[in-house]
Amino acid sequence: MASGIMKSLKRYMAAEYSRELSDKVYAGQCRLIEKGFRQGGMAGYGLRRLLVDEGRAPKAELSYGERKSLQTDRVILVPGPETELLTVRRMYDLFVAGVPEREIAATLNQDGVRTDLGRPWTRGTVHQVLTNPKYAGDNVYNRVSNRLKRCRVVNTPERWIVARDAFRAAVPRDLFERARAIVEGRSKRYDDAELLALLSGLLRATGALSGLIIDERDDMPSSSVYRRRFGSLLRAYQMVGYAPGRDYRYLEINRRLRDLHPGVVDEVIAGLRDAGGSVHRDPATDLLTVNGEFVASVVIARNRQTEAGHSRWRIRLDAGLAPDVTLAVRMDIGNLAPLDYYVLPRIDMTEPTLRLAEFNGLSLDGYRFDDLCFFYSLGARASFSEAA
Repeated sequence: MASGIMKSLKRYMAAEYSRELSDKVYAGQCRLIEKGFRQGGMAGYGLRRLLVDEGRAPKAELSYGERKSLQTDRVILVPGPETELLTVRRMYDLFVAGVPEREIAATLNQDGVRTDLGRPWTRGTVHQVLTNPKYAGDNVYNRVSNRLKRCRVVNTPERWIVARDAFRAAVPRDLFERARAIVEGRSKRYDDAELLALLSGLLRATGALSGLIIDERDDMPSSSVYRRRFGSLLRAYQMVGYAPGRDYRYLEINRRLRDLHPGVVDEVIAGLRDAGGSVHRDPATDLLTVNGEFVASVVIARNRQTEAGHSRWRIRLDAGLAPDVTLAVRMDIGNLAPLDYYVLPRIDMTEPTLRLAEFNGLSLDGYRFDDLCFFYSLGARASFSEAA
């Protein structure tokens, strides 16, 4: 009986430690978001990422792929070149005047304007500009949440974490709200059954589905409506009986990332030890036991580009080994270098696989970091004088 009690006590202590770790990650990211700091992803057309210090004094504009190197530095969004801002304003003016996204894209392409990735505009890329709150200067998170193993829920607006006017707006707020009202008005007239019927009809007509295929249709809602209504595009696909096929072109990339993994684990171990922690690496599983207190797994998430040029990542959590924390390394375009990092406590992860876009809401992006400083701090040991 005594051994059973001890096992129960150890399980309880491990659960409480995981819960505490989860709360630290969540609370830390919430504070940064509420202060208006950018938490990752590309700036987007018409915007730029600006590196600032603790007092928000500007330091440097970050180019594509660049990340902050100091733990105390932060990133905010600022308006980009005047020519891009005029183009963004033009999109909004045309849209509220009744011009659909496809015609706006055709006009921009005819004028020789390209997206921030140097690609032609499509209905989908124009739609993204017209619906993202960052163009009005807002940082909005926590629209959905699934913390502490609860079911995924769509939060009411009063539970959102909003940093209003966190950035200098690219378009006036009243213009952004008028555009958003038009988009929301188009989707409200469809119930779930009608949305799925439209998706089934599109599948019959094209033989395949993707966010790009959906967004290029003028006679049905955008892919963002399906994500919002059904939780993800994949779930909507499943509900109409469609399973996307496998792309074998990525086999070589997967092989290269597998070769990269041991070096990444070595780097993580070195960082934890430099922070004062002790680390034991299991040679069979590559799991890391840190200070004898928690077990961490390191995974690398490949960057996959959609047909519309958007980055997507899939993170497999090792449910069989059940580490307390999964450190996920998201790779950049081309899968040549890390883009950012997710510190994922097991107690908050309800699914064995996570599918990430560039922006995922606080339920996932609350665990995102530009560097490994926070993760290394989890292994740091405080001296008696510091603890006192």
